[in-house]
Amino acid sequence: MSNRTFTMVKPDATAKGHTGAIINDIIAGGFAIKAMKWIKLTKEQAGEFYAVHSERPFYGELVDFMSSGPIVAAILEKENAVADFRTLIGATNPAQAADGTIRKKYAASIGENAVHGSDSDENAAIEGDFFFSKLERF
Repeated sequence: MSNRTFTMVKPDATAKGHTGAIINDIIAGGFAIKAMKWIKLTKEQAGEFYAVHSERPFYGELVDFMSSGPIVAAILEKENAVADFRTLIGATNPAQAADGTIRKKYAASIGENAVHGSDSDENAAIEGDFFFSKLERF
């Protein structure tokens, strides 16, 4: 089990000015930020990142959405990072997310759900490697 996970503050949350509050919630949740950057993905980059979903009906909309504005990508560290972060962000559907979770507080819908969180240690490593070189990690 790894003690690192990956997250993105998505374009809907950055556009609404929630970036700072979300980062504060992450830190308050006991996570240390080991790498972070503000970036706007091209459609090609978003398509590559979400290639695992390329056969799904929502893929085109997801790529369009994720390339629609800036995101904040980050590698986070904490014991049991992946599972604890998934708990902190809450269910994909903010209507079903627990009170106090990031998605309950900042997400508007299943599609505009404020943050991404890796779903496994393996994907956390892959996703972190997509955005950060070894020189950008602490």
